Amino acid sequence: MASLSAEERSALRDAVSRLLADKSTEADVRRTMETETGYDSGLWGQLAEMGVTGLVIEEAYGGAGAGPMEVEAVMEAAGAALLCSPLLASSVLAAELLRALGDEDAKARLLPDMAAGKTIVTAALTGDAGTWVEDGVSVTADAVDEAFALNGVASYVLNGQNADVLLVLARADDGLAVFEVDPKADGVSLAGLPTFDHTLRLARITFSGAPARRIGGAAWRAVQAAIDLALVALAGEQAGAAQRCLDFTVDYAKNRYQFGRAIGSFQAIKHMAADLLLETESAISAARHAAARLAEGAADAEAAVSLAAFACADAFTRTTADAVQMHGGIAFTWAHPAHLYLRRARADAQLFGASPAHRERFLKALGA
Repeated sequence: MASLSAEERSALRDAVSRLLADKSTEADVRRTMETETGYDSGLWGQLAEMGVTGLVIEEAYGGAGAGPMEVEAVMEAAGAALLCSPLLASSVLAAELLRALGDEDAKARLLPDMAAGKTIVTAALTGDAGTWVEDGVSVTADAVDEAFALNGVASYVLNGQNADVLLVLARADDGLAVFEVDPKADGVSLAGLPTFDHTLRLARITFSGAPARRIGGAAWRAVQAAIDLALVALAGEQAGAAQRCLDFTVDYAKNRYQFGRAIGSFQAIKHMAADLLLETESAISAARHAAARLAEGAADAEAAVSLAAFACADAFTRTTADAVQMHGGIAFTWAHPAHLYLRRARADAQLFGASPAHRERFLKALGA
């Protein structure tokens, strides 16, 4: 797929939004987040039929061959609807990791079923501390005959509970490498982690001599490419969710009356809403700019991605906090949707590294 025009990306975003408006309502989100899997397999199948699950997968393997700008557009719609799914974990992070590793055998084996939504692949790229840095990897790989055995712990694995296949970053004799692991194999122990945001699934995976197959060669550059695309996708999710949160908060301010007038007519509320509009519009711009620079392979792509990572996280966090304040007491209850968005904002802000780490990377990319 060639890069879509702005109008075509808008149409793609709208198409996904229409599906999710019907299938990922607040009631759907609340129901789904209480299930064992944490996602709706029926909706996942519909996303696959639309080509969303294979968005970044090459056309030769049944995907759409789309780029960062299309991914960002879809994730704006997903964020607005608080979609509960392995979309970010499997269709973005793992799919891009396989593409970047360039192992044709692994791609032919895994990508077609990933594109069709039949197989969920998740990437375990962190150590026990859950840090998204090269030095944080604690899983080791030991050669056993013509295969490998993995030992160690990977924590905060996104949608690890849903995985049919795990891609594990581990230390081999020649450096970091990615290994394919069956999560049901002997030597693999998986435990779900408690999450502040009940719409997300995170796992801690322990490997004790787990059999593994190596994929590709030196891995860190491929891992960084996958994380960068995931950061763009996450920024899109955060921007879309912040916009939705602002929309229903402004609507509430227009219709909630106190002292004989709409609370939105009070100057303090107007100022808060105006500040949130600026935050939200800036987040959308940052996410789309990062997607464009990454798609172009621009020299400043790393800086643009890092900027979007902390700008969108901060905007989403502030928007949800102020939304709770503007709603008043009702938003402090679990029954109100503002609570769902606030929890997603807090959780998203820690995925793939927190804002201070992205600020530091941004400054380094600028040569500061």
